[in-house]
Amino acid sequence: MITLDKYYDEIVVGQCWTSQGRTVTETDVVAFAALTGDWYPLHTDATYAAATQFGQRIAHGLLVLGIASGLLRIDPGTLVAFYGMDRVRFLHPTFIGDTLHVEMTVVALKDRGSEDGLVTFEQRVTNQNQTTVALSTLKVVLAKAPGSRSNT
Repeated sequence: MITLDKYYDEIVVGQCWTSQGRTVTETDVVAFAALTGDWYPLHTDATYAAATQFGQRIAHGLLVLGIASGLLRIDPGTLVAFYGMDRVRFLHPTFIGDTLHVEMTVVALKDRGSEDGLVTFEQRVTNQNQTTVALSTLKVVLAKAPGSRSNT
């Protein structure tokens, strides 16, 4: 499991984490469709999807990102805020039955003053064949260690 339990001052550029796996189920796809109202037939209609270039149903892209987020163990003592995602790309379809892993690499750090800093990660979601299915830049604000914070 990827653990974002480090303070900003403990993170270094180039640091990497890899998560455990999580298999995408039909229940995931149906529950996501029900929750969001996105019943696009490529995700929810087996007959329709069989006639497409994919040959079967695929998971919603946002479901893939949600699963990736769930593979991160986040410590509320260090994470201040989710800052955003940039350059999100879905490079390969995710099928029901695929097992996803997340690889996170620190690509940039930006000090934001005495309390916290912005950490930029490359987030790569791969399937059981090590095929990258989604790639993005993820940014989070992490607290600085209590002893390193100034009292100004």
